[in-house]
Amino acid sequence: MRRGGAVRAAVVMAACGVLVTSCGSGDDAAKKNDDAGRGGANAPARADDSKRIPDVGDRLQSKIPKNSRQVVAVYGDGEDWVKSTVVLYTKSGPSDDTWEKVRSWPGHNGKKGWTTDHRENDKRSPVGVFTLTDAGGVLADPGAKLPYTQSSSMQAPHYWPKTHWHDFDYVIAIDYNRAKGTPPNDPTRPQGQTKGGSIWLHMDHGSGTSGCVSLSKSGMRYLLRTLDPKQHPVVVMGDRMNLKK
Repeated sequence: MRRGGAVRAAVVMAACGVLVTSCGSGDDAAKKNDDAGRGGANAPARADDSKRIPDVGDRLQSKIPKNSRQVVAVYGDGEDWVKSTVVLYTKSGPSDDTWEKVRSWPGHNGKKGWTTDHRENDKRSPVGVFTLTDAGGVLADPGAKLPYTQSSSMQAPHYWPKTHWHDFDYVIAIDYNRAKGTPPNDPTRPQGQTKGGSIWLHMDHGSGTSGCVSLSKSGMRYLLRTLDPKQHPVVVMGDRMNLKK
């Protein structure tokens, strides 16, 4: 299933406003802690328990659906830090309940860090477990398994710094306060506007975001070609302290 072509005009107009206040932003004031981040290319392993996602405590571990066989784990360096590590874990066979680390990438999260109570424009990424059901971007479908919407309406505004212009070439919608089964830039927010929304995995511009998680273009292409709705993919995301609770 593919949803190519432009999104309806009403959705496009509403989404443009959503994009400006959500994922990317021209304001890099919080980049001050970016270079001080303590990120690494690899998430710590828990060799003693391969049936759990490493360094994720019971609270969030229990929220991973039983039928999920693909987990994107985002390990934030700290509650107020902007650097993070993105790791893909999978279960290889239909009867295998062992999580295996497949790939990892350095990334960024909200420019003010993380929060367990995300609000509109707080510049923090929400902590939690969220399904991944829809993808899209400005560029053509690279072979995504998730439903993919190509639309120029996702283009980052050109009054943002040039480094941000390609943020939304590829995106995967994180199902935080959004309607599943719709293009990533659908502005519908079931929990209301104040709870924020338009939280995505998208391409990295080298510093913190306004709430999304960013990684390299090659990483995004790999995830788009790998995440499979039949495997019920989810993202588990947060700073290390909150993830371990």
